[in-house]
Amino acid sequence: MTQIIERPFGVDDFPEPPVEPVVEVAELSIATAVNRALRDAMRADDRVLVFGEDVARLGGVFRVTEGLADAFGEARCFDTPLAESAIIGIAIGMAIRGFIPVPEIQFDGFAAPAFDQIVSHLAKYRMRTRGDVDMPVTIRIPSFGGIGAVEHHSESTESYWLHTAGLKVVVPSTPSDAYWLLRYAIAERDPVIFLEPKRRYWSRGPVDTTNPAEPIGRAVIRRPGSDVTVLTYGSLVGTALSAAEICSAALEVVDLRSLNPLDFDTIAASVRRTGRAVVMHEGSRTLGFGAELAARIQEECFYDLEAPVLRATGFDTPYPPARLERLWLPGVDRLLDCVDKAMSQP
Repeated sequence: MTQIIERPFGVDDFPEPPVEPVVEVAELSIATAVNRALRDAMRADDRVLVFGEDVARLGGVFRVTEGLADAFGEARCFDTPLAESAIIGIAIGMAIRGFIPVPEIQFDGFAAPAFDQIVSHLAKYRMRTRGDVDMPVTIRIPSFGGIGAVEHHSESTESYWLHTAGLKVVVPSTPSDAYWLLRYAIAERDPVIFLEPKRRYWSRGPVDTTNPAEPIGRAVIRRPGSDVTVLTYGSLVGTALSAAEICSAALEVVDLRSLNPLDFDTIAASVRRTGRAVVMHEGSRTLGFGAELAARIQEECFYDLEAPVLRATGFDTPYPPARLERLWLPGVDRLLDCVDKAMSQP
């Protein structure tokens, strides 16, 4: 099957983006790193399109896409109606025609109306065509809680996507990973769900745009330790590192980064060193990603474990009102309780 590549909306020539000074290493926030990744990807390939609710004129509710419409024109960065199912349907159609769409779902809880398009079509199209038609769609979703938002603005949707074969799921925790994981995602032939931890949007760190970070499918040990392995991702990596600073046990903090594909080799090697593991995520406990990790660790590392794999998670309730979210979200205390239980095993 031959893919047809066309210019969008009948536009023959895209405006040339302004030339920016090359800065190899810069101190950026996660939000700015995502913007830089989008900007560099759009400059490198004029098939890359960015669209969603308020992403062009407003620059997104978090200003992550600010300046892209001015730099590349509204043929390549454009606003859509408030219709998430239509946004993903448009992205699928554009991918079939040879474009590289990067749609934004404005908030994690707004992904529900797009669920059918993502699960029934986006995730399955390459297999349906026996690999003849790529689906290079990267769906950016500001995700997770901790910002005091209203209902439907602080959800943890990763388990839905992880249960859907055909989707890759990545979660950056640092500005460098935000930049490089997004660049890798946009270059993928498969669809990628890119979950951005909005609580950490303004966390800053060095980004080297000439020295690639670890690719999708690789975990990173953020802090070595010998007593307990802490497996987490996104905004909770910072929480785990804070806990490690005050914990009497030596915690090894593993930032998963890529939930599918999963770097289980790094996980298993860490668990075999420490003999204990705690999984930490914001989503509800029942059938959360921690359940899958705990099951697999018990299956493949059983004889290396000194204690059961424990989980520090959100509760099995709907996400609470803003004033109560600090009690609902797993924090340092909840993680350290699990560590104490793991260390108390004979």
